[in-house]
Amino acid sequence: MTSAALSIQLYTVRDALAADPDGTLARLAEIGFVDVEAFGFVGRAAELRASLDAAGLRSPSAHASFLSDQLEPGAARIELPPIEHVLDEAATLGVEILIDPFVAGGFWTKADDIARTAERLNGYVDLAAERGIRLGYHNHSHEFHHSFDGVSGLEAFVALLDPRVVLEVDVFWAAIGRHDPVALLERLGDRVRLLHAKDGVIGADPHLPGAEGVALDQRAAGEGELDMAAILAAAPRAEYAVVEFDYFDGDLFRAVADSAATLRAMGVR
Repeated sequence: MTSAALSIQLYTVRDALAADPDGTLARLAEIGFVDVEAFGFVGRAAELRASLDAAGLRSPSAHASFLSDQLEPGAARIELPPIEHVLDEAATLGVEILIDPFVAGGFWTKADDIARTAERLNGYVDLAAERGIRLGYHNHSHEFHHSFDGVSGLEAFVALLDPRVVLEVDVFWAAIGRHDPVALLERLGDRVRLLHAKDGVIGADPHLPGAEGVALDQRAAGEGELDMAAILAAAPRAEYAVVEFDYFDGDLFRAVADSAATLRAMGVR
């Protein structure tokens, strides 16, 4: 039986947020959300915190980039804010778990690159803990494209992490990467503290060479090909089940509400 609380990644409603931030947050509250997962908050954490407070929402988890300052190996460097600033902004927002949502596929092809990413993440753990924040990582599909000593890149990465680092497993992307989400969750065990409880049709992987631009068919929880009940059961230590759509062709807010209702019917709080 899951004990996870319901949340939503605000990237899901990014267009609505850009057009009407306060109205969009109010609409999520009307659907029944209390928790959300923020993104793009660095530099505006106080403003977003005020908007969340006004809507009766909070952001116990959030996404921010802090593990990679290149889009691909050898590419031009991207200016990332200092990690201390990122963590201070997260603390202002009230974040308890800060997740890096994406390290590009080129950094998952060699064991040395995976080890460097793990070392960087481990090096930030104490800084985060000083602010009452846990750090973690969120997968896409490319972390599963290569294996190392018989395990996926993601699992090779996890084996190198400080035990305080947590995982947010996006089960849809794991399935797109041709890994059974239930078996993956069982192997990862107590590391998994958040789920992106995302459903859909498991089609082509847009992160494979030559497949860029492949459309994703994401659907409300319970309406796709993933066994969401089994997924929830396989992650008993998950603290949050997060609704997310990267893309959706249809009534997005209806799909969000349907996902929330389905997850609640499966025991999510």
